[in-house]
Amino acid sequence: PDPVDNQPAQSHQGPPNTGGSAPSGPGFKSGVSYSPYNADNSCKTPQQVATDLSKVSGYQVIRLYGTDCDQVANVLAATKDSNVNLFLGIFDIAQVQKESQTIANAVHGDWSRVNTISVGNELVNKGTDPGAVIGAIGQARSALKAAGYSGPVVTVDTMMAMTNHPEICKASDYCAINCHAFFDGNTPAEKSGEFVKGWVDKIGQATGKTVVVTETGWPTQGDNNGVAIASQDSHQAALSSIKEAFSSNVIFYSAYNDMWKKNGPGTFNAEQYWGLNGNAPSS
Repeated sequence: PDPVDNQPAQSHQGPPNTGGSAPSGPGFKSGVSYSPYNADNSCKTPQQVATDLSKVSGYQVIRLYGTDCDQVANVLAATKDSNVNLFLGIFDIAQVQKESQTIANAVHGDWSRVNTISVGNELVNKGTDPGAVIGAIGQARSALKAAGYSGPVVTVDTMMAMTNHPEICKASDYCAINCHAFFDGNTPAEKSGEFVKGWVDKIGQATGKTVVVTETGWPTQGDNNGVAIASQDSHQAALSSIKEAFSSNVIFYSAYNDMWKKNGPGTFNAEQYWGLNGNAPSS
């Protein structure tokens, strides 16, 4: 993500990694997102990234959002002795060629640990023209194929954007949605799994494609949103509910609290507090 306005990434302690590395694309058992930024928005060092990820276990996939801060190379290095695969991101669709090259340089021709590459995060939700996103997906697919990558390429957007613009799902190799029950305001934490599964089923039926949840979780603190209570207890209840509803294809937001983000009323002053494991050990 860039250090500005991402929606919270999910955090959660996933089920243990059973049975080796994840398949490419859908089918992975558990995932978590990670962002390599200090509270002052500076880049974490390779050593800090290694420290953070040494405390994150039990996931088959780690999701990154961009290519700045050498994050692809640093996370690959920090997880080289594990079975973890990466869900990588091209963050800026005006820089598709450059970010594709950065990813290619980081993997050194070995794409075996790349699960998926996304092109943009919630861009249509933020007002970008769907046609521009679809064009960027095509551009990324060509650039990545030329670099030797043959795995899935998708765009990630909110469940509402994906519902209103199914063409961005159809242009992707599968539908990738960020889906947070907390923002609904009518869903208590313990119903999170039911809420997210409802959206997955709806979008899957509408598009005929596999749906992967690329962000979901619950804040541990902040302002309440209707019946959605921001608390540690609610966080745990939400994670339990989601794990009960899904045995695969879910990435929790986020490994740690994102103290580089800005809290505000639009996100119920909870933007920093979605970490499954509290503050990052390298903070």
